[in-house]
Amino acid sequence: MYILCILLYLLYSFIETGSVLFMNKKDDQYSLFLEFLETYSHAGFKGIDRSDPLILSLEEMMKNTNQFFFVFDMINMKVEFTSQRSYQMFGIKPEDLTPYHFKEAVHPDDLKRHGLGLAKVFKIAHELFVAKKGEMLLSSNFRFRNITGNYTNQLIQCYLFFSPVQYNTVYLFNLKTDISWCNKIKNCFHYYLGNDLSYFRYPDEELLMTGMIFTDREFEMLRLIHRGLKSKQIAEKLFLSEHTIYTHRNNILNKTGKVHISDVIYDLQEQGLL
Repeated sequence: MYILCILLYLLYSFIETGSVLFMNKKDDQYSLFLEFLETYSHAGFKGIDRSDPLILSLEEMMKNTNQFFFVFDMINMKVEFTSQRSYQMFGIKPEDLTPYHFKEAVHPDDLKRHGLGLAKVFKIAHELFVAKKGEMLLSSNFRFRNITGNYTNQLIQCYLFFSPVQYNTVYLFNLKTDISWCNKIKNCFHYYLGNDLSYFRYPDEELLMTGMIFTDREFEMLRLIHRGLKSKQIAEKLFLSEHTIYTHRNNILNKTGKVHISDVIYDLQEQGLL
C-alpha cells in the first residue's frame, strides 16, 4: 500500500508545483489507473465488480485511448483481472487471457526481443520479492497481431511492485496501448527500465523517441556480435565492407562511452535486450 501512496503523492506533487507530468487530457486520465491500483490492491485485485463506477470510467476511457490492461500475480502465476478491451484489441476474452497469448501474437521479427523482455520481467519480479520491497517500470513497443489479423504497433507499459497485503507477492500491472499512429520510432524501438514514474503516461512523441540509442543497423550488428560473429563474418552476412563494420563499431563505442564492445553487450544483456 505504501508504494501506491508514493505514486499518488508524486502525482499530486507534480500538479501542485506546476510541473507537467501529464502532457494532455489523455495523460491526465492516467490518474484513473493509479486510483484503480490504490482501490483494489488491498484485496489482491480479487472480486472486482465490473459495474463499479471506477471500472466503468476506466473502460470508457480506454475505448477512446485504444488501451487495455491486466493485473498478474507474478509469484502465484495468476491473472487477477483483465479489462474488457482485450477482446476488441486482440480477440482474447478477459476470462481467457494469459500473458502467453501475446507470445503467439507477436510479430516474428519481434519474437526474440519479446521473449527477452518477458524474461526480464520475471527477473525483476524475483528481485522485488527477495527484497520484499520496491517497484519498477519497464516499457517498450512490439508489433502484435490484432483481432483483424493485422500487425499493429503496441506500447507495453509494465509496472511491477511488491505487495505484503494478504500475502507477500509481486504484482504486474500490464498496460497495452495501440500506437499504430506513430509512423516511425527513432532508433529501432522505445525502451525504458527504471523507477522514474514520469514514463508512466500516455505515449507521446517524446516518450516514444527515448530509450534505444542505436540505429537499426548498429543494433543488428550488436546482435551478431553477441552471437559470436567476427567483423569479417558480419560484413559478409550484411553485404558490407569490413571498413564499414569497423566504422559502426566505433560509432557504438562513441555513443556509449565504452572502451570495449563486450561492455556494451553486457549492458544490453542486463537490460534484457540481448
